[in-house]
Amino acid sequence: MFSAARSIAPVLRPGNIVVIESTSPVGTTDQTAELLASLRPDLTFPHQVPEDSDILIAYCPERVLPGTALRELTENSRTLGGLDQRSGRVAKAIYSKFATGELHVTSARAAELSKLAENSFRDVNIAFANELSILCQRIGVDVWEVIRTANLHPRVNILSPGAGVGGHCIPVYPWFIHEMAPDITPLIRIAREVNDSKPVHIAEQIMQAAGADRNAKIALLGLAYKPDVDDMRQSPSIEIAKSLMEMGYRNIHAVEPHAASLPSSLRSEFVRHHMSPRAALNEAAVVAILVPHKAFSLVKNMAFGESVVIDRVGYLR
Repeated sequence: MFSAARSIAPVLRPGNIVVIESTSPVGTTDQTAELLASLRPDLTFPHQVPEDSDILIAYCPERVLPGTALRELTENSRTLGGLDQRSGRVAKAIYSKFATGELHVTSARAAELSKLAENSFRDVNIAFANELSILCQRIGVDVWEVIRTANLHPRVNILSPGAGVGGHCIPVYPWFIHEMAPDITPLIRIAREVNDSKPVHIAEQIMQAAGADRNAKIALLGLAYKPDVDDMRQSPSIEIAKSLMEMGYRNIHAVEPHAASLPSSLRSEFVRHHMSPRAALNEAAVVAILVPHKAFSLVKNMAFGESVVIDRVGYLR
């Protein structure tokens, strides 16, 4: 962020507005203004001359999903946080030229925290579902039936458990809140720990099913961090595969239909990549369904024979 600020500082002119969209810790917009002011003492900034500065500065976090960015850039509601009211008004005028969603103007710090709160809210709710799934496994209860029946309550909406939490947002940004005040944010920290532990739990379950035979064929269905994308950043499936490699398993077959090759962390003679599940499932001792890709639909009608099937995402229900 500060590197980008340094790069634009030489070309700033009176009347310009600088808008930050990257998710950042609370206070980053203020710090960016101070940095720009130190680099351009010939210009004034909102923290120096509120409502009458040469340069305006605002924060507007993005809210887009991979694969739908162009549509969501225009249709999603946006939060516009100005360092002063004038910056907020001008930012809203700019975004209103292309955004059809609701535009809400607030302070920069409130906008920064609201984006972090969005990610943390999701993380905490996913952690509850993941913890519930581990409990259900221990006591021999179908977690999907528990969630379905609990969600019949008009004010309950438990999310679906999975292999963990991945991507470049949710596993990272809750830490920004926790690190601001660790003594009063234990819930956020514990949610992060629960979600980070889920891949470890699934890897252990696969190891128990595979047994002592380190040559047992293990099929992992899905490497992306979410369904129907090729993004593997912070993917729980990658962590599961790495754990199996570290435990000495030498016959791992990873299926990812949205990627032409394995990520560098899994490139090994002991890991084979498949675009389709057929070859991977043939004579597999353990089949772990980790991501509910639509491309795996044929799996629902396949006979697994003697394979131990571990479905932690409810794909076969």
